[in-house]
Amino acid sequence: MAAHDLVKESDTGMLGANLSRQFRIVHGYEVGESEQRSWRHSLPALADALVGAGLGSVEMLIEYQVPLSSYRVDALLCGVHPVTCEPSYVAVELKQWTKVRPVPDAEDLVLVDGMDNVARLHPVAQVRRYCDHIADFTKSLHGHEDRIRGVAYLHNATDDDVDLLFALAPDAYGQLFTGSSKAKFQKYLVERLAPAAGVGAADALRSEQVAPGKKLMDVAAEGIAERSQFNLLDEQRVAYSLVIRAVKKARAADFKEVIVVTGGPGSGKSVIALELLGELYRNGLSALHATGSKAFTTTLQQATAPDDPRIKKLFRYFYEFTRVEKNSFDVLLCDEAHRIRDPYIPQRFRDRQRRQVEELLDAARVPVFLLDEHQVVRPGEMGSVEAIKEAAAAMNLPVRHVRLGGQFRCGGSRAYEEWVLRLLGLLPGGPLPWKGDDRFAVQVADTPQELQAVLRSHHEGVRQARMAAGFCWPWSKPVRRANNVVELVDDVSLSEWDWAHPWNVQSERSIGGYPSKNLWATDPAGFSQVGCIYTAQGFEYDWNGVILGPDLVWRNGAWAANPQENKDTAVARASEEEFTHLIRNTYKVLLTRGMRGTVLFSTDRETREMIRTLVTGY
Repeated sequence: MAAHDLVKESDTGMLGANLSRQFRIVHGYEVGESEQRSWRHSLPALADALVGAGLGSVEMLIEYQVPLSSYRVDALLCGVHPVTCEPSYVAVELKQWTKVRPVPDAEDLVLVDGMDNVARLHPVAQVRRYCDHIADFTKSLHGHEDRIRGVAYLHNATDDDVDLLFALAPDAYGQLFTGSSKAKFQKYLVERLAPAAGVGAADALRSEQVAPGKKLMDVAAEGIAERSQFNLLDEQRVAYSLVIRAVKKARAADFKEVIVVTGGPGSGKSVIALELLGELYRNGLSALHATGSKAFTTTLQQATAPDDPRIKKLFRYFYEFTRVEKNSFDVLLCDEAHRIRDPYIPQRFRDRQRRQVEELLDAARVPVFLLDEHQVVRPGEMGSVEAIKEAAAAMNLPVRHVRLGGQFRCGGSRAYEEWVLRLLGLLPGGPLPWKGDDRFAVQVADTPQELQAVLRSHHEGVRQARMAAGFCWPWSKPVRRANNVVELVDDVSLSEWDWAHPWNVQSERSIGGYPSKNLWATDPAGFSQVGCIYTAQGFEYDWNGVILGPDLVWRNGAWAANPQENKDTAVARASEEEFTHLIRNTYKVLLTRGMRGTVLFSTDRETREMIRTLVTGY
């Protein structure tokens, strides 16, 4: 929409309703009233500045979605550069804030009056990251990164109201303007946008294919390739070589092939993915790693690129490929692919939306799926070999399947993995006595205190230990005490044993010395909290404590699943058959996180005694 058209539509009073309708068509869901209100107040202020500067023909892409992201820029101005006559873009972050101050000792965080004293990202830092990301993944900007600029416009504030925010140094991707510096803002715009129609520049972005730029690929080649040095064995090397072979064929001809890699916990699926990522970038090929887990992706980013935000961009999420053009990448590595979602799509959107597995298959010449079918733990997760093969067959794509036979978690004990599968009825034959394995230890605790004491003895030595539980207790928000100290609530409360501890932190920020939810499994401070399936899945630690709750108990020689005892509402609402399957998978995941040993405790006496008879006899 051109700026002068937006001004006219605003004058009719229909701007919010019309944009809301268009948003629903593009994104497939309704926008809230608060966002409509911000459109009605902020967008006319920006359009007015453009029209007043003689730039009424500049095209405004409202709520422009950042490539491979769920984030959106408030407005992306599209036009022609007044000197070079090349396409020129300005990303604008709009704020209605009036009084803002920086967070002490954190120049990129701010506090906004009237917003509950919650830290927010400095708007310049926010738009700077948007510009950087757009430049890295928009093909027409590769080699022309100077075509995009970024500004934050606080149109309701004055420079004096937010004077401390100017301490964050401006650069090409981020500058700050307020209502009192509107004239400076207009001068800035005139220096970057000509008074000409911007439809052509906007159309170039609408049809744009997404791909990592050469600079990002060079950084990745230096970073990931140097950091991921794993020795791939047997079937791991087979999977690796099949992907490299498929890429070579795809580059030489119009060829596309799907690779599926399956294996149990610790079989090396993620190792294969990281090795491939490094090798592909060393050879100038484009690839991305994707998962459905925030915690797992964050940890991979920390492990491969703790100090390099550009490399972190190579680690994405499954939902970010909804609008990616077909075959945008050479390879898409879908790790933890059992977490691929298959949500219900309303009838009115079915002509436009596809299933997530279809989006992932389309995104690259060689889509690679790495999964463990026994780790589907939520309704809507459909990642299975059969589902992927069916989707690929419908698209006439050949599939190669590699089964990993190795075991690198659980001390490399295949016996323990089979024992867990038989224990939970995920393999036929019923529970087996644990006969022991020199590589892995199994213990049953009589009390939660005993479980914690065993884990602590290892954690305080040279090992790392964690305790996790079934989702059978409520999960409260942290509380703020009278002395302004924020504390977690001891929700996992086992009153029979006078034992209580908090769940891990719910948020992505640390609280009171406790690590964020994404780092619970890897930060040493995570020991004192109880992890859940969503923070434990995908991770490993030396010693693993598992609390089996009342949602799965042993009765009359068989497992009985009790959805009414489960506090995960999405899982508890599943059908009886689906809940039983999901809850067994959940405990299978929790029981296979350890590298050296597992300590089990069940809150149910009969269940505890059954497991004890299996373990103590060896």
